[in-house]
Amino acid sequence: MSRYRGPRFKKIRRLGALPGLTSKTSKSLQTENDLRNKSSSGKKSEYRIRLEEKQKLRFHYGLTERQLLKYVRIAGKAKGSTGQVLLQLLEMRLDNILFRLGMASTIPGARQLVNHRHILVNGRIVDIPSYRCKPRDIITTKEDQKSIALIQNSHNSAPHMKLPPHLTLQSSQYKGLVNYKGLVNKIIDSRRVGLEINELLVVEYYSRQT
Repeated sequence: MSRYRGPRFKKIRRLGALPGLTSKTSKSLQTENDLRNKSSSGKKSEYRIRLEEKQKLRFHYGLTERQLLKYVRIAGKAKGSTGQVLLQLLEMRLDNILFRLGMASTIPGARQLVNHRHILVNGRIVDIPSYRCKPRDIITTKEDQKSIALIQNSHNSAPHMKLPPHLTLQSSQYKGLVNYKGLVNKIIDSRRVGLEINELLVVEYYSRQT
């Protein structure tokens, strides 16, 4: 299954808030979603509950089905809780780090910045959105006015969220523009992910495929 490119509010109606997918919100959509959840309370099968948690994770981080399954398998082979490791793997992706830093308004927007070679990690251009960031990585913008202006505009349009403690954002002036630099301080604590999710249900959903 390919990456979702359809109407974003359609997914919000069904799954609830997906901040990585879209920075737009709608009170009417949220109210509609709450009413639907209340009306269907007790009617969902266990499979559907697990499926919806999996879909939340997939659409928030902008993954294909194959990519998410691959991450679940990697997490299953690592030490520690599979669900917590899974969340850490997804949160440390470069596109998500840019989003959490506020250098992009959505994860799809961050992916586009990376694909178009506007982003440097430790002084080198990285054009792979799934690049796994590590502690002490330094994330900067390519030093040209077009790239810096693009990131500045993205930052201005991004939702103003509290920066998680595993990241630091610094700014400086570059030819009249604001140039941003992100620092990865440590591996994220899985309790501080950018999405309300029950990761155990996702692991259970994939249990027969791992």
